[in-house]
Amino acid sequence: MNSAKLERSVRLNRVLSVLKKASRPLSTMDIVDRANVCAVNSIISELRDNGIRIKCQRSGNVWLYQLEAKK
Repeated sequence: MNSAKLERSVRLNRVLSVLKKASRPLSTMDIVDRANVCAVNSIISELRDNGIRIKCQRSGNVWLYQLEAKK
C-alpha cells in the first residue's frame, strides 16, 4: 500500500484532528461526517503507516475508532 505522508496530506490531517477532538470512539459514519472523507478504513491504515496508534473495535455492525492513549 502506498500511504500518503501525514505532513503533506490534508485528508489524513482532517481525520487525525477529528480523532484527537473525540471524547469517545467514533464510528465510520461519524468520521465521514466530521472529516468529509470516504474510505475511512483505508485512511486509518494510512494513519497507522504514519505511526499513529488507533484502536478499532466492532460493536454489532458498527466499527469504532479511537486514538490509543500514549504510554
